[in-house]
Amino acid sequence: MVCGGFVCTKNSLCALNILYVMVSLLLIGVAAWGKWFGLVSSFRVVAGIIGVGIFLLFVAFVGLCGALKHHQVLLFFYMIILFLVFMVQLSVSAACLAINKEQQKELLEVGWNKSEATQKDVEKSLNCCGFFHPNYNGTCDADCFSNPLSCNPCGPIIQSHAEEVLRFVGGIGCFFSFTEILGVWLTHRYRNQKDSRPNSGAFL
Repeated sequence: MVCGGFVCTKNSLCALNILYVMVSLLLIGVAAWGKWFGLVSSFRVVAGIIGVGIFLLFVAFVGLCGALKHHQVLLFFYMIILFLVFMVQLSVSAACLAINKEQQKELLEVGWNKSEATQKDVEKSLNCCGFFHPNYNGTCDADCFSNPLSCNPCGPIIQSHAEEVLRFVGGIGCFFSFTEILGVWLTHRYRNQKDSRPNSGAFL
C-alpha cells in the first residue's frame, strides 16, 4: 500500500487528530493544575487556556469522527475550521516574531493594567513590585515587600524575558500552523478518495 492511498491518508489524518487531542488535554490539564496549586490566580487566564483546549478538543473530535467514518459533511466543516484556525494562528505567530521592544513594552503595560490578579501572580513569582516602580503605599505579594527598598519594578524583569518568550511562542505557533495546513491538505485529499477494498467496512 503506497502512502498516497486511502488507508494511509485515513491513518495519517487520525494520527494528526490524536495529536491534537493530546495537546488539548495537556492545555486543560496544565491550566487546571496551575489553578489548583495557586500558581495562577487569574480566572480569565485559566478560563482562556481551558477554552482554547476545549475548542481544540472539539475540532479534533470532529476531524477524528469524520476520518473514521469518511463522513463528507464532518470532513468539510473540519477542513474549513482548521483553515481558519491556521490563518489566525499563523498571523499571531508572525506578529510574535516581528514585534519590536517598544511594542513589547506597550503591550506588557496594557496587560499589566488590565488584571490585578495577573499583577499579583507576577509580583509573587518574580519577587518584584509595580510595573515601572514599586508602590510603597500600596500592597504587594512579593517577599521583598517586607523591605520595600529592596524591591525592583516588574516591568524591566518581564521585558528582559519577553523577547525570548515571544520567539518561543511564535516558533511553536508556526510549527502547529503548518500541521494544520497539513491537516487541511490531508482532509481535502481524503474526501476525494474512495475505499477500493472489497470490504470497505473492514477494521483498519
